[in-house]
Amino acid sequence: MKLILAFLTLWLLTPLTALQAEQVGTGTWTEKGPDQDGQLQTIEVTAEVWTAAFQADLDADGQLHIPAREQPYYLDAPLVMKSGQKLTADAKAEIRLKPGTNTCMVRNENIVGFADKPVPEDTQPDSDISIEGGIWTTLANGAKDNHGNQRGYSSKLKPVPGTHGVILLHNVRKVSVRNVTVRQSKPFAIHLGNIRDFTIDGLKLDRHGRDGVHVDGPASDGIIRNVSGDSHDDPVSLTAWDWRQYSASFGPIHHLIIEHITGAPEGKRSTDAIRLLPGVKRFNDGTTLDCPIHDITLGDITDIRDFKLYDQPNLEVGRDNDFSLGIGTLKNIVFENLTFNRPGSIQVHANTDGLTIRDVKLLFPPPASYHLIELGPKSMTYTGAHGTDPARWTEIFSPDLDCIVRNVSITGVRTRDSQTDLAIERVVKVIELKLNPEYPKTTPKGGTGKGIWIR
Repeated sequence: MKLILAFLTLWLLTPLTALQAEQVGTGTWTEKGPDQDGQLQTIEVTAEVWTAAFQADLDADGQLHIPAREQPYYLDAPLVMKSGQKLTADAKAEIRLKPGTNTCMVRNENIVGFADKPVPEDTQPDSDISIEGGIWTTLANGAKDNHGNQRGYSSKLKPVPGTHGVILLHNVRKVSVRNVTVRQSKPFAIHLGNIRDFTIDGLKLDRHGRDGVHVDGPASDGIIRNVSGDSHDDPVSLTAWDWRQYSASFGPIHHLIIEHITGAPEGKRSTDAIRLLPGVKRFNDGTTLDCPIHDITLGDITDIRDFKLYDQPNLEVGRDNDFSLGIGTLKNIVFENLTFNRPGSIQVHANTDGLTIRDVKLLFPPPASYHLIELGPKSMTYTGAHGTDPARWTEIFSPDLDCIVRNVSITGVRTRDSQTDLAIERVVKVIELKLNPEYPKTTPKGGTGKGIWIR
């Protein structure tokens, strides 16, 4: 089925400057979208491409406003923002990435990658950039159909390795993103890194395919708040060490506040997890960089199923090709005012000094085997497409590594209507793995690692 959509009445529908009118182009391509029965159909689209017009407006006076209209605005390259510039969009203005573009949609000017060395002191960062409003989408229809927009690269030619965002802000200071919706996109909704003094306030995820706010180290002095919706990965992810294909830089993450985060409503397919991933980065020349995470407060968080504070080698390129040199370190991590309407857990496999959990509401009937906090390694077997060949199965985690956890404070973990805290034995489980003698008849393989809680 073909449906031709001609959006050639832009002068009547959207106020244009003379400069914009000269820059708006038109193109024709195909897209896939659901029909009345929810099945994907092929649609031929003829529409305006606004990249050059929007960029010209930004360059003219440092500001761009995108008004709402019935039709979406298409981009065929990223909008590039310089220091001091401001982009706003009406809440209902939809901005789409043209199929096959395979880049981010908005980025700062001076993105610099540090895949093979630590970030130096002076990287000439961009500063005072503001983005607010709009519905941003790369037109992904589930895991299999992403319209050729698989990656959120910084550019089409010679992109900075590891860049992967719808909104991409790397090598920046004093920036903010507020009240944006990211819909049906494959890259991270907001990809941040080498960043200081930042605010993310208001991110709605709508059938999103990757992380919501994904932060690479080094990063500090920031606020991430008011994130909600459904995502097939982590709504918030702090990755001081990370898999190399998703990180443009590495380093410590510290002094962040993460608050007012809400998991997806019941019935929505979503991961509903928050990740903190420290580690030790080994560069190609053999040098190493410690990438700790410290002084992080997470509060007023509802229906996150898993807080993932554990080691995880790179499954996609092969765990022996990209891994942390030992588990990472966490220090002064605070969880407060957590609400669980369904089972959830805080899973820790990192050397941790200072873990505070206070004021937690368990509004579901917890079974006797349930524990909110798990200290120690994990084991899980990934069979992938090799379900009948155990020799090609892969361990996902790091089951043979110990972790030491000290200075733990737990108060106010209560079930519904209870006036007393749960006993600490009901709250914390310390894990000591064993090898599975029945592997590969049964999985996982298990391991020899253990959690060590110094009380």
